[in-house]
Amino acid sequence: MTEVTKASFGATPDGRLVDVWTLRAGGYAAQVLTYGGILRSLTVPAPGGSRDIVLGCEILEDYEKQDKYLGALVGRVANRIGGAAFELNGKSYPLAANSGPNCLHGGVRGFNQAVWQAREVDGSLVLTHVSPDGDEGFPGTLEVRVTYSLTADGVMRLDYWAKSDADTLCNLTNHSYFNLLGHDAGTLAGQQVEIFADAITQTDENSTPTGALLPVEGTPFDLRRPRDFLEGLAMNHPQLALGNGYDHNFALHTAPVSPLSLAARVSGGGLVLECLTTQPGLQLYTANYLDGTPGKGGASYGPRSAFCLETQSWPDAIHHASFPSPVLRAGELYRHTTVYRVSMC
Repeated sequence: MTEVTKASFGATPDGRLVDVWTLRAGGYAAQVLTYGGILRSLTVPAPGGSRDIVLGCEILEDYEKQDKYLGALVGRVANRIGGAAFELNGKSYPLAANSGPNCLHGGVRGFNQAVWQAREVDGSLVLTHVSPDGDEGFPGTLEVRVTYSLTADGVMRLDYWAKSDADTLCNLTNHSYFNLLGHDAGTLAGQQVEIFADAITQTDENSTPTGALLPVEGTPFDLRRPRDFLEGLAMNHPQLALGNGYDHNFALHTAPVSPLSLAARVSGGGLVLECLTTQPGLQLYTANYLDGTPGKGGASYGPRSAFCLETQSWPDAIHHASFPSPVLRAGELYRHTTVYRVSMC
């Protein structure tokens, strides 16, 4: 049985009230903010006692100041759209270039800055948001629903649902930063990662996909067997240099939707985190650009102090016909599920 409670977490400068919801099941607890749908903490049983393995901020103001998407729900389109523009049904749509020449994570004011509506349903937390037609340049009014669930056996499940009244793009994800040694450990030392993919989407100097798939064989991206994060980050490879570390989409498969399947596994500190998803891609990001972001309990989050496992459609897919399509047709349903399962090893 999951216990769900709510408390105030402050208000934005424009007066929007923000709540923090807590889900408890067995020895597990997750905190979720209505601001950005942010996963603020995930506390799990660990050797020596409980451990919070998700980076987060102490107060709302710190979330509003940072631009690293800490724990946030990301949309309308996660990752990059090259050239900050796209064409759909013969019409061009200019977007904000908020990451070099690219539109990143939905634009200047994406879903990570929205205050979501929230309610408890059968022991789960259901968040909803409506993105109006023209929001950040995207067509169609998009209704979005994300459900957070937590069970006593360490399963945190995110179910994504969306519908638009006009053809549009949709690619939703969660941008939580994990560290199995604890949110304030400051290093990825002693943690190993596996990702079950044979290729990555190759990127250019702006982290924009070139359209080519790069086989992982013989590269630092060959994570089909466990590899220490720091070992991989220390290797020489042009793609690592361009991303200042791991910041790449692993091509899990080419179908836009698949059965829920194991995409990644990370172990360390006596814990194992498994990521399962229906999405075709997984962005591994090693917090290369955290810059001393103020965290919970006085922590300061620096470069490579955490990892992200962002399940997604492939980045810039609208510009590459061979990639799984990010187009959501009017009246169709967007549905995806991602599971983060944490246990002691």
